Amino acid sequence: MHLPQGLLFVGALCLLAGCAASEGGHCLWYGICGPATLFGAHSNCPYTGPAKQLNDQASIDILLDVCPFLFEKENLTLPPTLCCDEKNIKEMADSLQLAASQFSRCPICYYNLRKSICEMSCSAEQSSFMNVTATAFTADGVEYLTNVDYYIDESYTTGTFDSCSKVLYPQTNAPAIANLCGEWGWYRCTPERFYEALGDNIYAPFIITYKIGTDSDDVAPYHYLKMEAQTCDTNTTSNTGKPVDSCACTDCPRACPVAPPIPPPAGDWMVSFEVTMYGSEAVMLIVFVALALIFIVACSIWRCRTTAAPVTPAAAAAAAASSEQLVSEPSCLERWGAVMDRSLVSFFRTLGTFCASHPVPTLLIGLVTTVALSACVLTLNITTDPIELWAAPTSRSRLEKDYYDEHFGPFYRTEMLIIRAKDLEPFNHSSSTGLVEYGPAFHKELLLAAMDLQIYITNNVTGKYQNETVHLEDICFRPMYPDNSYCTIQSVAEYFQDDPVAFNYTNQDGDVTFNYLDHIKYCLLNPTDLGDQDFNSQPCMSKWGGPSFPYTAVGGFLGEGQTLGEDVNYLNATALLITFLVHNEYDASQLGPALAWEQAFLDFIGSYSHPNMDIAYMAERSIEDEIARESESDTSTVLISYLIMFAYISIALGQYNGSSRLLIDSKITLGLGGVIIVLLSVMASLGVYGLVGVSGTLIVIEVIPFLVLAVGVDNIFILVQAYQRESQRPTESLEQFIGRVVGEVAPSMLLSSTSESACFFLGALIDMPAVRSFALFAGLALLFDFLLQITCFVSLLTMDARRQDANRFDILCCVRGSKKSGERQEGILYRLFKNLYAPMLMRPAVRGTVIIAFFGWLCSSIAVVPYVDVGLDQELSMPQDSYMLKMFKYQQDYLSVGPPVYFVVRDGLNYSDERVLNRICSTVNCDGNSIGTQIALAAQQPARTYVASPASNWVDDFFDWCTFGYEHGKPGSGPSCCYRNKTDDGFCPSMRGNKLDKDCQKCQMGFTDNLRRPDQESFQAYISFFLNDNPGETCPKGGHAAYGDAVNVVKDADNKTNVGASYFMAYHTILKTSVDFYSALEWARNITDGMTRALNEASGGTSQQQVFPYSVFYVFYEQYLTMWADVLRSLAISIVTIFLVTFFLMGLDLHSALIVLVMILLIITNLLGLMYWWDISLNAVSLVNLIMAVGISVEFCSHITRAFAVSLKPSRVERASEALTNMGSSVLSGITLTKFGGIVVLGFAQSQIFQIFYFRMYLGVVLYGASHGLILLPVVLSFVGPPLNRSLLRQRQERQSHLSETKHEAGSSAQLENYF
Repeated sequence: MHLPQGLLFVGALCLLAGCAASEGGHCLWYGICGPATLFGAHSNCPYTGPAKQLNDQASIDILLDVCPFLFEKENLTLPPTLCCDEKNIKEMADSLQLAASQFSRCPICYYNLRKSICEMSCSAEQSSFMNVTATAFTADGVEYLTNVDYYIDESYTTGTFDSCSKVLYPQTNAPAIANLCGEWGWYRCTPERFYEALGDNIYAPFIITYKIGTDSDDVAPYHYLKMEAQTCDTNTTSNTGKPVDSCACTDCPRACPVAPPIPPPAGDWMVSFEVTMYGSEAVMLIVFVALALIFIVACSIWRCRTTAAPVTPAAAAAAAASSEQLVSEPSCLERWGAVMDRSLVSFFRTLGTFCASHPVPTLLIGLVTTVALSACVLTLNITTDPIELWAAPTSRSRLEKDYYDEHFGPFYRTEMLIIRAKDLEPFNHSSSTGLVEYGPAFHKELLLAAMDLQIYITNNVTGKYQNETVHLEDICFRPMYPDNSYCTIQSVAEYFQDDPVAFNYTNQDGDVTFNYLDHIKYCLLNPTDLGDQDFNSQPCMSKWGGPSFPYTAVGGFLGEGQTLGEDVNYLNATALLITFLVHNEYDASQLGPALAWEQAFLDFIGSYSHPNMDIAYMAERSIEDEIARESESDTSTVLISYLIMFAYISIALGQYNGSSRLLIDSKITLGLGGVIIVLLSVMASLGVYGLVGVSGTLIVIEVIPFLVLAVGVDNIFILVQAYQRESQRPTESLEQFIGRVVGEVAPSMLLSSTSESACFFLGALIDMPAVRSFALFAGLALLFDFLLQITCFVSLLTMDARRQDANRFDILCCVRGSKKSGERQEGILYRLFKNLYAPMLMRPAVRGTVIIAFFGWLCSSIAVVPYVDVGLDQELSMPQDSYMLKMFKYQQDYLSVGPPVYFVVRDGLNYSDERVLNRICSTVNCDGNSIGTQIALAAQQPARTYVASPASNWVDDFFDWCTFGYEHGKPGSGPSCCYRNKTDDGFCPSMRGNKLDKDCQKCQMGFTDNLRRPDQESFQAYISFFLNDNPGETCPKGGHAAYGDAVNVVKDADNKTNVGASYFMAYHTILKTSVDFYSALEWARNITDGMTRALNEASGGTSQQQVFPYSVFYVFYEQYLTMWADVLRSLAISIVTIFLVTFFLMGLDLHSALIVLVMILLIITNLLGLMYWWDISLNAVSLVNLIMAVGISVEFCSHITRAFAVSLKPSRVERASEALTNMGSSVLSGITLTKFGGIVVLGFAQSQIFQIFYFRMYLGVVLYGASHGLILLPVVLSFVGPPLNRSLLRQRQERQSHLSETKHEAGSSAQLENYF
């Protein structure tokens, strides 16, 4: 964005006339003489004599407008007596146009600034406060001025500087005074430095030395010229009666409304006793102590009553009678539950018998079906685009991103180098201002090497795409195209136009040598300068037509806790920044050339080295590439994990009765078959969704096998161990025996599998694509797994049983063993549970201790759950050896500004309505709640709002562009901005028009009454001209570079030009953590909500407009604004689904369903507590794991709960012990031990994602699930488990009576009991 320094000569051009201050003064010059400057201004002719009367009315009119200070209010009609003629006045007025382009947006500042210029130029008493110190002669012998001393009062210079120092230059979001303060820039500009630069620059026709002082200083025979400078928030009236407005809020902080201070962020609730703790911890501690005491007291009373009141024979008889009564009158729900249980048992017995009787056809049908579906996995699309993964197509951030991309094009692609100076120290350099210290980044050899590197990358790094060579120039971002075809690069080298010759230039001025260091210092403070007069007029502006701002060229100059501000010192830099901007495409399929070049760039820079450079680098594709590489890097770790689990399954399924039968009783083949069934289930689900066009994700590939293996293996162990524990009846065939076993356990398998599948299918209601995809794939995979287990696995079990009965070896089934099978023996874990663990756990003291311990655990988890971190720091998504980790660290250490933020106004706004424009602009006469003002107010509190700067405002600059060069609403004689082609009335660039191109003529601009804005017709006619005009020396406000992509120009129904969508760009502060990123998004939305209300108020409610913020990272971090809501909603859907399915499949047993619900809630709550203690943040990955944990928790709870519900033991303690014995060993061996071995291996993964979100969370899921399911659940059931199902008890009594009549064996009763 060009910012001409031409206005630096404003102060000198004022010298084109004369001065006034004390009685007895006279003129020092009159008329113009000498050579012309760059802008056509001339020096003045020396003249010592009285002032002369000005009679030219046109010149008088100019002075009345520009210099009303020279007239008395009472004598406005009298011809003035002055030291300037018509030519002096014309050149002064023309030169002030450049000052007006910078400061007229703040009328009182421009008014103050003109006072000294007018007095110096035309005052009748110049000699009283000025002194001509040098003159020169032209070749024709004409004398002209070259040096002048100007004595001016300090209060005026300070006041003028203060009123102008904050006036914004919208295109760069920086104060305009930076363009007038020479080498000091705006950060270190002072009144003295401002006037020093104003008086001595290459644009001034002679040098003015401002002598600033007060009356206490003796400067006789001169005196300091006194003038009043108004503050920037003051309204005044000129001597001609013309009102002079104060500055707007964006240009004058004093004029801003006093907004209520933003309250500090809510801190954590802390309480202090002897130790400091969270308030929630203190509350939960009190709750725990109180309820634990109540529980202990209640248990003690109950224990005392039961031991003090032994059961008498009469009481026993009464209890027996009561029991008979209960059995004889089951409730409706109990009868329904018994019917459902009997129906499920009968159905699965029949199905199991059929599959056992026809194993080969069953296996073939299952195999063909699943393999056919699995083949469709080739059509599955795997989504790796982070946007597609984490942002729903209907989410606000996604819709807003799509809107931005559609109207303005996608955000450009960034390729960046951060070069830390290695083994280099700070050093000193002698300059015109004394000894200056420079940071390590400014060593000459480092800068030259960095320039060579940049030039090589620009010219020599090439990629290959479709047999075509791709250079940077083929894909780069070029905002000034077609007028300027150079690529956009931000770096220090741009201050030298990438020219080593220019870099090595030196200039000797007396004892001072000006070299590259002085030019860099100058450009860091004046990045838009078009000519450093001390460095061969070398421009700071880059070849591509825009500036390299200091915070995009160097880094590491901020101190600890320091932010960009007036006290920053860029010369402390310890790093160089080089940024290449590449054009992005809305259609990703068109990115091939860019991706090819970026890969070549990464390959080159990855192998580049220099002894003084420590380089961090990235390309736009880097993050996605590294995420994909991370997923591949731990393939071997995941494979080992699964192999360990497979090996354990194959070994643990066997029931070994001695070394001689080791190879016969082992079940390696059966275990392998079960694992294959699990894998086929996963593959079939992938194939189905590939067939119907649902995309998968890497999370699906990584997590679902773990989930299905957990559920599937648990069911396999339950089925196999039930078969091993049962005895075949004399009248049963093997097939009938297996069918009976399936009938006993399949309802429990159905309960868990159906609960989990329904849980996941309904979890797909969540909008987040990654979560939705996981839920869909998981639900279908579990459904397939269950169907294959009750069919194909039953067939495999039958075939394995036949092999075992025939004493054939496992795997080597052709080999027969010599020893016959003996008695079936109970497994080690079963015996452990039956004889040791269950009896111990059911002891009263142990049960009470368990309740208290788990309640304490729950309270501790609830206390810290609110403090679980939300977010996913980008470092965690990278492999541990990724070059991006270094880049992330360097970005935090060396960058000083955050990403740009665009405040987008949707199309449909009526820009012909002045009320609407007043709600957008930020200059004078704009509303106090306009878009520009609201952003400026937010930028005043960057630590809270995360907005670092005011916004570039195309409306403000368009107003200035239209008025530039116009006097009283008419085209002036000097430069202008708006030119049209004489032939077709089309656009003519200002650079051509100001060079008097014969094909160009000034626009016939119409203005509103205050002459500060174009009228509606001119607005529509010339907005496109403004957006096509390049900024330059004679017209600094051209909008092509800054706003060419920021404003959509559209045609209405009458073919008139209007503005559609547009944006206003500002910058965020430095954002380092996830909290910073999503807090910045939240604040930006708060700000735009206020803008939206303001616009809708201005439109009178006739149309509803919307302003929204957009930054490139919003789409990734929006999820964290609603993360807790999403987590609670997802978990609620999953848990409620499980509750409803459990309630239905357990025969409308509300009691059992509630216990399962509570246990799952406890597991998830404690797992959230684990996330706090083990530094696992809450994000989409952990949300998927939490949903998976809900599913796996069902496995730990439902089997034991159902076994308890159908048990017919007389007491809850006995029923709990039986359920724990029969199902606990299967749960422990089937899911806990199986997963534990595989999970431990994940701890050695290279990926931080695997280590934190898979190893830590999976370990927590398994250990927490096992502890709750195998310790707490049986204890809870022993206290408050569902009562006996009287209908089942009655059926057993009837069956026992029937068996007694038919004189069956005494053991039949026990077998029937197991049957139920």
